[in-house]
Amino acid sequence: MVVPSLFFIHVPDTPASPDATLALVKGVVIPFLFKLAGAFALWIVGGWLIGFALKFLRRTLHANGSLDATVISYLINILGGLLRIVLVVAILGFFGIQTASFAALLAGAGVAVGVAWGGMLSDFAAGVFLAVLRPIHHGDFVEVAGITGTVYEVGMFVSSIDTPDNVRKIIPNSKVFGGVITNYTSLPYRRVELVAQLDNSADVGKAIELLKEGMRDIPHQYAGKPADVEVLDFSERGPRLAIRPYTHTDTYWDVYFATNRKIIEVLASNGFPVPRIPMQVSDSGLKI
Repeated sequence: MVVPSLFFIHVPDTPASPDATLALVKGVVIPFLFKLAGAFALWIVGGWLIGFALKFLRRTLHANGSLDATVISYLINILGGLLRIVLVVAILGFFGIQTASFAALLAGAGVAVGVAWGGMLSDFAAGVFLAVLRPIHHGDFVEVAGITGTVYEVGMFVSSIDTPDNVRKIIPNSKVFGGVITNYTSLPYRRVELVAQLDNSADVGKAIELLKEGMRDIPHQYAGKPADVEVLDFSERGPRLAIRPYTHTDTYWDVYFATNRKIIEVLASNGFPVPRIPMQVSDSGLKI
């Protein structure tokens, strides 16, 4: 059987000459080592310059004071990521690698990540709008996505709300920004709404006068905005009075509970009768 010579590799009988080895080292190895050292130096220097530029930009934006701290953090993180991608592409070009194919690969990876993390990207986009438009801030008492509480943090993907019963709830930013946002802190005061039930036999005018006078003793009310005390509506028991003091959100519950105590105190101390359920006596018995 004859084996074609195509499958045989010719190995020279004599080793490579020292001149050929030296030429290989000078022509390939040393230039590669220089390029490797240059790429390493470029990475170190470029990373330092990027860090210096980002720190300078952060200080400048904070000193300006026109942007929220969350917005500044978003901008710095995004810019830092873009600059580092540019640095990597520059290093690859320094080695002679075609960066066009790398850019196409990066774009394809971005599309794949976008499809896989579509929900997270929508949360991120909503977080950017929350940071730019600033409908809520740290410390605001709000109602968002059916959750009522104090804003602890507005993050890049989620927001943290501390509820009145001292439970921290984490809400995706897309749900926060995608619904109605009720901010109780944005205005200087809010109204406390309470109702006082009077009996049909009560003197309504006297009750209103006494309650208005008694409301002046309740602390934490908004200055220059006296409490409203007026007839709200009527029921089978008698007229109902609307008691509405004004206060800041931080003291809302203090005024709420103090007003309830004041209503009981004023009506009881002045002899107002307890509201009675009207009853009717008929041949078949007692009816309410």
